[in-house]
Amino acid sequence: MSDQTLRFAQLSDAGAALLTPTQQDSCTLVIFGGAGDLTRRKLMPALYNLLREGALDERFAVIGLSRREQDGDGYRELLKQALAEHTREPLQEPEWVVFAERIHYLSANFEDPEGYRALRDRLEQLEAAGGSANRLFYLATPPSAAPIILHRLQEAGLINTSGSSSPWSRVIMEKPYGRDLDSAQELNRIVGEVLGEDQVYRIDHYLGKETVQNILVARFGNTIFEPLWNRKYVDHIQITAAEAIGVEGRGRFYDQTGVIRDMVQSHLLQVLSLCTMEAPLSFAADDIRDKRVEVLRSLRQITGSQVFEDVIFGQYRGYRDEANVAADSRTPTYTAMKCFIDNWRWQGVPFFLRVGKQLRARMTEVSVVFRPVPLCLFGRDEVCQQLESNVLTIRIQPDEGIDLKIVSKRPGDSLDVRSVVMDFSYSETFKRPIKEAYERLLLDAIRGDATLFARRDEVEHAWRFVSPILKAWEDAQRIGPLFYAEGSDGPMEAERLMRRYDRRWREIG
Repeated sequence: MSDQTLRFAQLSDAGAALLTPTQQDSCTLVIFGGAGDLTRRKLMPALYNLLREGALDERFAVIGLSRREQDGDGYRELLKQALAEHTREPLQEPEWVVFAERIHYLSANFEDPEGYRALRDRLEQLEAAGGSANRLFYLATPPSAAPIILHRLQEAGLINTSGSSSPWSRVIMEKPYGRDLDSAQELNRIVGEVLGEDQVYRIDHYLGKETVQNILVARFGNTIFEPLWNRKYVDHIQITAAEAIGVEGRGRFYDQTGVIRDMVQSHLLQVLSLCTMEAPLSFAADDIRDKRVEVLRSLRQITGSQVFEDVIFGQYRGYRDEANVAADSRTPTYTAMKCFIDNWRWQGVPFFLRVGKQLRARMTEVSVVFRPVPLCLFGRDEVCQQLESNVLTIRIQPDEGIDLKIVSKRPGDSLDVRSVVMDFSYSETFKRPIKEAYERLLLDAIRGDATLFARRDEVEHAWRFVSPILKAWEDAQRIGPLFYAEGSDGPMEAERLMRRYDRRWREIG
């Protein structure tokens, strides 16, 4: 490694050391949308931390490309301000100086072929100066921009035909991948004209979270859980993704998207598939993705009038007052639904999904609720009534960890039982901050590991489940969303949905 790379590695936490970078790991990263919110808040802080920890070598460089008219110095100053605000570790001037040397900028219109010729020239200059010939293109742009960018890259000769060749070229694509099944299939068709599937990395930052990855480890690494992980012992599973914020200035985007496209089709179904998939043949990328696809194929469709029986569409009261939101908008900001997986392991087990904005607290978790004991052996009715089901909860954010609720006798002469919680916290156990999801995902894309990225068939099967729900809602123009107060648990109808099946939601917060 160079002196600069060693400087970064020495500054990092020794317990968090990453693998030594290799020639194959190095690349030039080109970010389309290089001055946008995602780049400033997530991508650049992630790259700064990776370089700081020695995960990327001296050949690594990044080119930001956007329509904004500015020079390289102005761009670097913009990013420095963003890092000072958003990086998980305080920005240090010596580290910033080294990082800034790797940052370049091009002002170009995504549709203009001249901009791609300028990009090709800049890449060739960096390679001639000793930079890596591997190329990773990140499309931090609206999905509608993807086809034109890909075709322009192909026309300019900037993409190799195989992701496994050397030097390689790969593309990271941000969600949403279309608006429904038809548009997702069309986008995948266009992508397939330009790229091999091994070159496409469809990113879902939820899969980069430590606790989401730990779902598989908790299941398949502990013999006390996996034998119980089926319809015989599990009563139901709840997945909750609650946000305490609103649309945060993204009214135009959100009003065209809504919570089901934004969260259910991607994040929640990805987490659901990890929770319920069969054991893979190995932890190789396609072995794991094959099993995730099996789950999505097994989801029972919710169609027609059944949609309004099993799906709740809510909207927080102040949503229509947000900037760039229609005054009569029907766009849901909350949904709760009951669904089933029709396979041998999960037949008959209900899954309850819940996601929304402007709720009581920020909380994402999976709760596996086990069946109650078949017979109360403690005699007195008041004791038996105090028995609660065991619950295994995987906390994804913000307090990452796992807890298990069990029943125990309280100390004393009388037989008095209570539920107690055995709690494991990531931060308290490992004594170091959890890395941001984009750090892991960017590094995986550079190393060619697609395990935590969605495959083409995975995306399409998720849309097959979601599209009939969206169609039923969008066709029912006379039905409005159920309003709920900001800072609440969502619409009361979601509670009634659970009561219909003699269950109850876990408390938010």
